[in-house]
Amino acid sequence: MKINAGNLKKGDFIIYQQEIWQVQKADFYSPGKGAALMKTRIKNLASGKNIDYAFKSTELVEIIEVQSVEMQFLYRDNENLYFMNERNFEQYSLPIKSVGDSVRFFKEGEKMYVYLYNEKPLAIRPPLSVTLKVTETEMAVKGDTVSSARKPAKLETGAVVMVPLFIKTGDLITINPETGDYTGRA
Repeated sequence: MKINAGNLKKGDFIIYQQEIWQVQKADFYSPGKGAALMKTRIKNLASGKNIDYAFKSTELVEIIEVQSVEMQFLYRDNENLYFMNERNFEQYSLPIKSVGDSVRFFKEGEKMYVYLYNEKPLAIRPPLSVTLKVTETEMAVKGDTVSSARKPAKLETGAVVMVPLFIKTGDLITINPETGDYTGRA
């Protein structure tokens, strides 16, 4: 299906240069003179590479319809993530490079949505937040109460994030997996 580039939005899957890309960012830009543009950041799902590209807003772009299926994250190896569709027990693998940094916060057994196109996994929609246990962090020094002071904390997945001083080893905290930011106590 083809649409005007002016209608692209974040999360759309498009065909560009005979490959499948996902729109990471889309901003409409109208200069004083000339045609309006849709400035985008798109991610190649095969290579994981991001590029910035400005489409003319009237340019036709081929958009593909994908299916979003809830699956259980099973495990990861050095190159791939493995998921299982709990309805039919089919297993799928997805290259880590197509997922990005949010993979550092994935815990085995968690559920997340996998985008499928022609029964082939393309990408995932990471959860808005994940709850993880702090396995290692320094104790706060009494009197060290600068309002925005932070310290590193190692999580059960091995990822290290910056947390407020009051967080202790063993605490459950919530993280935004897209940004890697601490969002609160669980």
